[in-house]
Amino acid sequence: MSLYRTELRRLGKRRFTRWAALLGLLVLGAVLVGVFFTNQKIGPDQQAAAQRQAEQQYQEQVRWAEQERTVCEQAKASGQAQPEGRFPADCNMIEPPPPGSIDPQWFLPSTFDFRTLFGEMITTFTAIMAVIGFVVGASFVGAEWSSGGMMNLLLWRPRRLTVLLTKLAALLTGLVAVTVAAAAVWTAGFWLVGTLRGSTAKMTSGAWQSFGLTGLRGLVLIVVAATLGFALASLGRHTAMALGGAIGLAVVGQFGVGILLAMAGARFIEAWLLPTYALAWMQKKVTLEDWQSCNSVTYYGECKPDTLDLTWQHASILLAVGLVGALGAALVTMRRRDIA
Repeated sequence: MSLYRTELRRLGKRRFTRWAALLGLLVLGAVLVGVFFTNQKIGPDQQAAAQRQAEQQYQEQVRWAEQERTVCEQAKASGQAQPEGRFPADCNMIEPPPPGSIDPQWFLPSTFDFRTLFGEMITTFTAIMAVIGFVVGASFVGAEWSSGGMMNLLLWRPRRLTVLLTKLAALLTGLVAVTVAAAAVWTAGFWLVGTLRGSTAKMTSGAWQSFGLTGLRGLVLIVVAATLGFALASLGRHTAMALGGAIGLAVVGQFGVGILLAMAGARFIEAWLLPTYALAWMQKKVTLEDWQSCNSVTYYGECKPDTLDLTWQHASILLAVGLVGALGAALVTMRRRDIA
């Protein structure tokens, strides 16, 4: 009997795998339903209402600017002391926003533009499936160690590394199959949302290719997450090793580091946090901003912060190092430690 087919069958029959997959699909379904009911199509009535609201907002800004300029001129003429920074040196600098500066699009109800928003939905799908993959991967091998099944299996197939890698191959095969099927349903569902509650216009072959590449990067991230869970559980010979390590990394390694860096006044704190690199991998580039350093500030408080770009190349290095380190350590440990 093929070890690979046996492991695939074992993966599919495990109750934890089935419940985890069902939970993940329910969460994805809840997101899809939520997006459907919180969006609507934009028609002439919505456009007219938004235009009226934008005009009303503009008139309010004009009245506010006139009142502030009058108060400023009166304060200057009377010589009364005013809070520092309330008024500029020249009261004529207080002007209303130029006509057309308030965009009616700001007041339109939420609508789902498939071309603009589906990329974010791919990232959401990837995050949910990566968590499911990590947990299932950890449980798949961790349960074998804690129940003694691994020892029994090695009596039948004494090649340790072959057994471990075959288990990993079965896990990833099943995960990829479920992910691809779920992604197809996810895409069709949001296409329906765009059709009924938004727009599917301007979907060119280039847009579909971009979504396909984003989905492919998401699949790689899901596979890496599952492999890391598998490797950590194999290292600790228990599912709790992987889950505890993930919780410790999230609580201590991320929140703790973030708090310490914030207290130290470090710049670009997000550059030290793992979710930032996951987002950079999915979006190809993430631009971080340092709001503590404003290059120029206007009377209206406009701030232009310093920026730092993190790209998918930076993220790929981190993913590769983490994957090779965890899986390599699991293989070395499997080969050298006693099975008992």
